[in-house]
Amino acid sequence: MSSLFKHLRVHQIFGANTDVGKTILTTALSRASASKKFPVFYLKPVSTGAKEDADDRHVVRFGGKASKLIHAECLFQYDEPVSPHLAARLKDPENSNIPSDETFIKSVATRIREYAERTGKAAHVYVETAGGVHSPTLSGTTQLDSYRPLFLPTVLIGDSKLGGISSTISAYESLLLRGYIVDAVILFRDEYYRNWEYLTEYFRERGIYVSTVDPPPARISDPTQDAEATEKYYEALVSPDIENGVSNVVDYLDVRHGIRLGELESMPQRTLNTVWWPFVQHGTVKGPEDVTVIDSAYGDFFSVARPQQGKKNVSSSKLSPEFDGSASWWTQTFGHANPSLTMAAARASGRYGHVMFPQATHLPVLKLAERLVHKGPGKGWASRAFISDNGSTGMEVALKMALRAFTTRHGSKFSEQDKKNLGILGLKGSYHGDTIGAMDACEEGVYTCEWHNAKGYWFEPPSIGFQDGKPRISVPSSLSSTAKPHTVSAKSLSWIYDVEERLHTPLARGYALYVQRALEKIEQQGQKLAALVIEPLVMGAGGMIFVDPLFQRVLVDVVRGRRSGSSKEWSGMPVIYDEVFVGLNRLGVESAGPILGVYPDISVNAKVLTGGLVPLSVTLATQSIFNAFLSDTKADALLHGHSYTAHPIGCEVANETLSQIDKLVKTEEWKSAKSKWSEYQGEGRESKVWSLWDPQFVAEVSKLPKVKEAMALGSVFAINFEDSSAGE
Repeated sequence: MSSLFKHLRVHQIFGANTDVGKTILTTALSRASASKKFPVFYLKPVSTGAKEDADDRHVVRFGGKASKLIHAECLFQYDEPVSPHLAARLKDPENSNIPSDETFIKSVATRIREYAERTGKAAHVYVETAGGVHSPTLSGTTQLDSYRPLFLPTVLIGDSKLGGISSTISAYESLLLRGYIVDAVILFRDEYYRNWEYLTEYFRERGIYVSTVDPPPARISDPTQDAEATEKYYEALVSPDIENGVSNVVDYLDVRHGIRLGELESMPQRTLNTVWWPFVQHGTVKGPEDVTVIDSAYGDFFSVARPQQGKKNVSSSKLSPEFDGSASWWTQTFGHANPSLTMAAARASGRYGHVMFPQATHLPVLKLAERLVHKGPGKGWASRAFISDNGSTGMEVALKMALRAFTTRHGSKFSEQDKKNLGILGLKGSYHGDTIGAMDACEEGVYTCEWHNAKGYWFEPPSIGFQDGKPRISVPSSLSSTAKPHTVSAKSLSWIYDVEERLHTPLARGYALYVQRALEKIEQQGQKLAALVIEPLVMGAGGMIFVDPLFQRVLVDVVRGRRSGSSKEWSGMPVIYDEVFVGLNRLGVESAGPILGVYPDISVNAKVLTGGLVPLSVTLATQSIFNAFLSDTKADALLHGHSYTAHPIGCEVANETLSQIDKLVKTEEWKSAKSKWSEYQGEGRESKVWSLWDPQFVAEVSKLPKVKEAMALGSVFAINFEDSSAGE
């Protein structure tokens, strides 16, 4: 929703507090702009109090000789001279017609676009807020958070009164924490408190332009004389002869506007000259027009700048919203620029910065470890949490844990060379990250490199999804008794995920027989496997493959040589769940364990863990896995780590993320979605699985001519298309 026009320079005016002179100084800015022959649009989104005293009238009244160039208006006017949220409630006690944040912001954005279309030449817009930076808007959301989707560059009006140094700096920091661009600070030059002296130096050190101006004259009881005195004040205030005055501020804001436009225009080529992208073949990038410039992000959208094609329209915004369809590689949990996560990062940064972790502890990491082990995905099976920096590294740690545990128990059977050639058991289409060890746990593919040495065996998994409106299980030819792929109809999606009930079906016996025979053949060939590694329920990067949970359950049971249940020791080979993508309620459940009815020996969580703000990963392990590294010798320890292991910022953000998720799962939206899926399946009981996507919608999409299959769990919705010329 960000708006940036080449010809229309827009600035939002925030105040460090109420009664700091926002309207006076915004009037001065409007008057100075008009005196320079710029059309001016003054917008007061919310005004409270008598209409005859409204700020938009004041701006026009004291617009000076060029006042005809000033257009001023207010969008939402309330009679009571109180905070906007209270004024709205007093007018509408039932809260039935109070504009939502979305409605409110769309109204402002629409006005700005109209201004851009109304004038084809250079013009200025000033959007004046109400009260201080954290004063509530109509919905009760603070202004900083409510206005943030617009991402307008700002001018901060400082507080010249007693306590104003603190309130001005606090307001400035609040703006920065939400990503606002603060172009300038203006405040009155009070000769008694002299706040301007301290604040000028403070902001100069931070590269912020500061203008200090004379305060307005005292009010005169005679209205005519008061108006005359006010007019003289404004005339003097906007004089171009005043060094560092309001006229200079207007010029400076124009310069800042030009710099921002210039940066956006130059960034694509500068990026092509210096940056090496991940997952991009630079040889196919034709030029700057292929570079996506992300100016900001908020909620589910980027605000991007792209070169305008064809005939240029001066009234078109240089920025446009672009839906973040992959949730920035599936990291975003609550949307971009979430203020709660930002504050969590600031808390830890201010308290710790970064501190080294070996044989040490700090509160953020301790709380996170306890939460994940005792109350989170590790509940009931894990005893330890190892913190690393991303999903791939977390999987490296998991593999090291599993291989050590396996060789500690069976080491006497293997030579040192045999140990280096131990492989893993997994599924075709798996992806566990781009580091060498994680790649070696996958088959050869587009993500592998020259050093890749695939070590293991990978089953082709059966998958599930809606086909022609019905849930079905797709069994690959390798698992089919007829040597051809086929589909199995299901009673319902809930039945598919009732693994315990399905364990007694012919399909389960077929799965078990196939796995047993494959493992026997692998052993006969002399290949040694040391761990089972699976992405439970959904294989993300491999193509959003929803794996039949029964197959994964059977696979774990066969590998362990028993019906999986509670045990203090791993058996067969350690089992690793790569829950980097699926974990922490992305699929509507915190972990796949309860659905599969079996828990791992090791699991990895990342992505959702920090809500998409900073990288962090946690590898959970059982006590028996931990014991494989436990001795009196340093060399036996898990000698893995990185400089920023368990960094407090990431841990604190993770704690806040988990806290927010705990609240989310209790919301009516969450409960309603679960109820809708239960009703849709018509079994008279709560569905084991569900999605935030409407079940009827998912079913109908699967019926479309070009759709082979559709499937949804939790927040994930995947569609497999058919192509007549190339298959899927």
